[in-house]
Amino acid sequence: MPVSVDRVTTRLDLGELYVAHRLSLVRLATLLVDDRASAEDVVQDVFAGLASKGGSVRDPDRALAYLRRAVVNRSRSALRRRRTARGYAPLRGVEAARPDERALLAEEHREILAALDRLAPRQREVLLLRYWSDLSEGEIADALGISRGSVKSTASRALAHLETIMESTRS
Repeated sequence: MPVSVDRVTTRLDLGELYVAHRLSLVRLATLLVDDRASAEDVVQDVFAGLASKGGSVRDPDRALAYLRRAVVNRSRSALRRRRTARGYAPLRGVEAARPDERALLAEEHREILAALDRLAPRQREVLLLRYWSDLSEGEIADALGISRGSVKSTASRALAHLETIMESTRS
């Protein structure tokens, strides 16, 4: 007869995990959903989901990787919901940036963010995780559920495409 292996789960201190990683997860989500309020909702939903499981994970050493992956997945869901809602809502005029937003984002940053928006979603996710969240290839692979080789090739293609986009906007 096959031997049954019980999966051992460990209860995490969600408060410590939240304090230690909330800001970096909100920054990640903000870059993915491009809206601070939505990003905070995404992170809150991720922690609420973990709490509903009793704060238990199989491998506590991989809790941060689990949280990153959950944030990426919830951000994707938020973007899908937003896209669906826009299909049913009338378009409004683009509002001018608030003075505090103009002060925070220099023109170069706005250009880069606009160029990032033109990348394929996976390419944008890889670049944001690598250069804004400063994750390793292995951590990115874990967060996105892809191989390290895919991370490398996607990052390479994304950087080349980003350079092309930036050059075309400056011409």
